[in-house]
Parts: sequence; C-alpha cells; structure tokens
Amino acid sequence: MKTLLLAGLATTLLSFASLAHAGALKVGVTPGAYADSVAAAAEEAKAQGLDVEVVEFSDWTTPNIALAAGDIDLNYFQHKPFLANAVKERGYEFADVGTGTLANIGLYSLKHKSFDEIPQNGTVAIANDPVNQGRGLLLLQKAGLIKLKDGVGFQGTLDDIVENPKNLSFTEVEGPQLVRVTGDVDLALGYPHFIVAAKAFDPAGGLIYSGIDDKQFAIRFVTRKDNADNPDIAKFIQIYQTSPKVRSAIGTAFANDPKLYTIAWEK
Repeated sequence: MKTLLLAGLATTLLSFASLAHAGALKVGVTPGAYADSVAAAAEEAKAQGLDVEVVEFSDWTTPNIALAAGDIDLNYFQHKPFLANAVKERGYEFADVGTGTLANIGLYSLKHKSFDEIPQNGTVAIANDPVNQGRGLLLLQKAGLIKLKDGVGFQGTLDDIVENPKNLSFTEVEGPQLVRVTGDVDLALGYPHFIVAAKAFDPAGGLIYSGIDDKQFAIRFVTRKDNADNPDIAKFIQIYQTSPKVRSAIGTAFANDPKLYTIAWEK
C-alpha cells in the first residue's frame, strides 16, 4: 500500500510539473496597443496549446522589476534605448528576443493649432525618463522650438537645451501619464496608443510626429538571459508577428492611422 501511495504521489507531482512547464507564459505589458495586441496573440496561442497570461502594468518601471524577479517570463513595453538604459542603471541580465510595433510619438496641443501659436513662457509636458525625454526633445528641435547641444541625440536632457527662444518651461511626467496633463499645458509629448486607450482626444491631431527613421524605438520582447532560448517564448513571438488578429488589434489601438505606428518587424 505504501509503495502504491508513493507511486501515486510521484505521478501527481509529475503531472503538476508537466502542466507548469507545458505552455505557461506570463507576459508583462502596459495598457493600450501593447496589452491589446499581446492579448490577441494569447488567444491565438491558446488554440495552439500555449497558455499565456497577460499581466498589465501602469508604469515603465515595474515590468522590468517583475521580469528580473521571475514574476513574469517576458515583457513587451520598451524599446532598445530604454532597455539599454535600464540594464546600465540596474544591472539587469536581460535579452532582447524579438521586434514588435514601432509607436510613433507626437507633439500635441489642446490649446493651439500650430507651433507659431505657442506663447512666450509657454508650458511643455515631456517624459521624465532619460531616453524618452531625449526622443521628445529631438521632436521639439525638429519643430523649431528649441535647439540642443550638438551630438546629444536621443540621450539629451533638459540640461542640453542651448536655445529656447520662447522661454518654454518644462514639466517632467512619466510617459503613460502625459495624456492626462495635455490639457493643462500649451504643448505635450504624446504617445498615440495611450491617447487612443484613454479616449482623451484625437490621436491624429498632433502637430508633428516621429517616423520610421526612429526604428530603434520599436518595442521589443524582452526576457531574462537565462530564459532566452525558451521555445515557448519563440513560439509566442512567432504567433504575434504572423497573426492577422494581432495585426488588427494593433491597427485598432492606433486608430487605424498609419502615421501613428509602423509594423517594425517587416521594415
């Protein structure tokens, strides 16, 4: 009887281990385009025997903390420069394992119809993290509102502004929250997919946008280095990049406006 009980227990444990291994991924995302498209891929994956749990975060810090801690297996919210900065600052052992959508950024105003209307001493809301702030500053420079030090690129900060003829003042805000403050300032950096998700205002109403020349800012699938060869992760990314349902979810999340996003893995 004891032998039978032990054998039964061993069989049960093996069954649990098999269930835990077979098709169980947790993917961390931020709201909007990334959450919606990953959820669509998760539905497709389930039909192919791969169970995927979508874990949504409201900020740009926790998804990497959760990944490093092993609470999730994969995240999908950051581009290469953001990832490089996170690894540099926190020493993460992460691997970039796949290309996703390139979300263009824009400069938005709910008070003015052109950059010429931005007043002296106007107010600007911009991302507070080093990489996305630099990306926003380059767009402000492209719009002719500021000039940056030569050669700073996307790593520029507010300290790198050398000319500010309108004497603009800047408020630093975490990226996903910029949509909430757009109406309070003269001009704000904006992420169209967050604007669509919040149903805040017209995402196609930006005064200027980035574009495919920003390809390094395509969102990446990121995992831990020790999990980079996980076949389930490779399978999920392949589903994401080939599924018509995912493509439709991405389009919907960007108001089906091609100037707001690019399918970067095809470019």
